[in-house]
Amino acid sequence: MSRWLTALPLTTEAFMPYGDVIEVTGAADKIINQGMCGRHHDRATLDFGEDGRAGISLFDAKARHLPHKVDMVERHPEGSQAFVPVNGVPMLVVVADDKDGTPANLQAFISQPGQSINLYRNTWHGVLAPLGAPGQYIVVDRIGTTPNLEEHWFKEPFTVVSD
Repeated sequence: MSRWLTALPLTTEAFMPYGDVIEVTGAADKIINQGMCGRHHDRATLDFGEDGRAGISLFDAKARHLPHKVDMVERHPEGSQAFVPVNGVPMLVVVADDKDGTPANLQAFISQPGQSINLYRNTWHGVLAPLGAPGQYIVVDRIGTTPNLEEHWFKEPFTVVSD
């Protein structure tokens, strides 16, 4: 048996409890490079804890499709995690509130071209899920020596569908 979850478009307002939507909106904060580049400044709150540092990794993820089964979510208690698509493939982003150390009130979003995300530290989230085609991502997250991964497996999975 499965529980149903409808994926909504990714918006800054809806995603705010879980992290940042990183995208170009409005005019640039600053014009740089001899007037040839607009800088949209400081778009995410990166957090790497006291003993961590920023790391940049490349992820190469296999395609997922809707309906999509979510049987596990994870979180990173020691740092934030940002996903920047390289090839423009939309991604399914599943997040959840924390209720006494377990995920609750799952939400699902589908990104649009030009959108990236930054998950706040300790935010429950699904695995990387490019929709319809393989996806390549630049991932900015914490590099450190202490454990930074918690997983929660659901007794009854969720099935994500589009609205």
